[in-house]
Amino acid sequence: MKPDGYYSDHDLFELGIKFGKNVLISKKTSIYSQKLEFGDNVRIDDFCILIGDVKIGSYVHIASYCQLSGSSGITIEDFCGISSRSLLYSQSDDYSGSVMTGPLIDDHYKKVKKGRITLKKHSIIGAGSVILPQVTLEEGCAVGAMSLVSKNIEAWSVYAGVPAKRIKARDKNILSLEQEFLKSINK
Repeated sequence: MKPDGYYSDHDLFELGIKFGKNVLISKKTSIYSQKLEFGDNVRIDDFCILIGDVKIGSYVHIASYCQLSGSSGITIEDFCGISSRSLLYSQSDDYSGSVMTGPLIDDHYKKVKKGRITLKKHSIIGAGSVILPQVTLEEGCAVGAMSLVSKNIEAWSVYAGVPAKRIKARDKNILSLEQEFLKSINK
């Protein structure tokens, strides 16, 4: 039985969500999709918003107040984390003023950038960060708090800032710890 405050497996099934074992999604999460897939050991905290096509691997944590707007698709691989108040937008309006903006305006009058966002294995996003369409965070990336990511990020690197820039390499010790961890749970 799941702790109070989380959707039951029956609730998730009724919502049309494909899910593995030990999936904890707060009942305070707003879900606007029937294209959600979760692996094993996923936790989504209070006040998150999930929209569109969102696929989440195993051992993933999404902290409170995050929005995953996956109208053009979001994929989050295993062992990833997204800190509080982060936003992932797989489509975004053109803000230049040459076209109109907003969800109530016909597409003929807008210019929308669309494209899947992918977080590869062991990626982590710091609090208050924004990830824009057509971005891939390669394996082992770390994005510092309050960063804006509009371009792909190199594997095993730490990025921060507005716009996000590479700060340094990230330690790959995580890979050894992953193997140790997986052995310990498969005993």
